[in-house]
Amino acid sequence: MNTFNPGQQQARQDSARSAAAAQGANAEFLTFRLGAEEYGIDILRVQEIRSYEEPTRIANAPSFIKGVVNLRGVIVPVVDLRIKLNCATVEYNGFTVVIVLNVHDRVVGAVVDSVSDVLALSQGLIKPAPEMNGSVDASFITGIASVGERMLILMDIEALMSSEDMGLMDSGTPLQ
Repeated sequence: MNTFNPGQQQARQDSARSAAAAQGANAEFLTFRLGAEEYGIDILRVQEIRSYEEPTRIANAPSFIKGVVNLRGVIVPVVDLRIKLNCATVEYNGFTVVIVLNVHDRVVGAVVDSVSDVLALSQGLIKPAPEMNGSVDASFITGIASVGERMLILMDIEALMSSEDMGLMDSGTPLQ
């Protein structure tokens, strides 16, 4: 005969939560460079990485929207994150790549200086983003991770690409 014991039930739930937390303790980030800084984005948002090719310019687009490219029949807007995030120099060379992202069911390209690697980071390595004054928009920064000598700025690429000034999304939903 099975009897219900609330204490045993709670212990099983706590054990299951601990196991789930241990499994989810590491998050994977694609790391890339913008100028002298290194950034990380959730690897699950990355569709592919392509070499940079000059996009077709769109009239009256903001300077950080470089234009569009045809990616296997899909017209993809390309955003230069170096311009968007006010990097001192923007130089196109053999290391310049486009990270193709899937954001809110929409494909968007992000130009970066270079891609470094994929890192699995435990939550213990990730520190909260510092508080900034109102003139600095740090809403897309989710945290800072120290990995050896490297300081990695973790960004919420969905929040950045969905921001109103980007004009790529309409109230958090994809444009048709």
